[in-house]
Amino acid sequence: MLQVRKSQERGYADHGWLRSFHSFSFAGYYDPAYMGFGNLRVINEDRVAAGAGFGTHGHRDMEIISYVLSGELAHKDSMGNIESIPPGDVQRMSAGRGVMHSEFNHKADQTTHFLQIWIEPKERGIAPGYEQKQFSDAEKRGTLRLVASPDGRDGSVTVNADARLFAGLFDGSETASLALDPQRKSYVHLVRGELEVNGQKLVGGDAAMLEGESQLTLGAGKDAEVLVFDLRA
Repeated sequence: MLQVRKSQERGYADHGWLRSFHSFSFAGYYDPAYMGFGNLRVINEDRVAAGAGFGTHGHRDMEIISYVLSGELAHKDSMGNIESIPPGDVQRMSAGRGVMHSEFNHKADQTTHFLQIWIEPKERGIAPGYEQKQFSDAEKRGTLRLVASPDGRDGSVTVNADARLFAGLFDGSETASLALDPQRKSYVHLVRGELEVNGQKLVGGDAAMLEGESQLTLGAGKDAEVLVFDLRA
């Protein structure tokens, strides 16, 4: 079964300094039909205005992934990490038993556009942790590059979750396929462009939710950037 959710069906919030689309119920947006998918709990597509950001706040028992699309995101946390996250980097923060952090756009003339992703942890109460790695466009071109996994396979960041995350760039005749376990769930989020997912056309912001499927096939891309999640059912 494949279910498509269109971009415009997502929740939306405009706070002035922050414009955010919510794929699942979050903050002031609540839809009982979209509380998450498998152990994927949050995908927020955020645009942070120049000179603005999220002040210091806390998290616990959640795997948080930041995927920057344009601009840069400045990160500072209670573990002592002070990092800048540019496009192409994947940042993983394991909140564990508690962490405080802030995220800021220090650019005076540029919006930061990024995806904030939350995945429920495999183990609760662990020590908080941080990891950040760069994945070049060449690594993602015409393929699904593993960027996050439970065991850090193939140079991916390591998540404390029963989940894998792939990223890919597709245009023209480029295609890719991925074998799926029908007992698990898969979630495809099209970041930008156009792409066919098992024959279904998606445009930027759309998502496809797959259950009971054994194969994922991507093709007919037009300047497409996509994230694919392999998730606990």
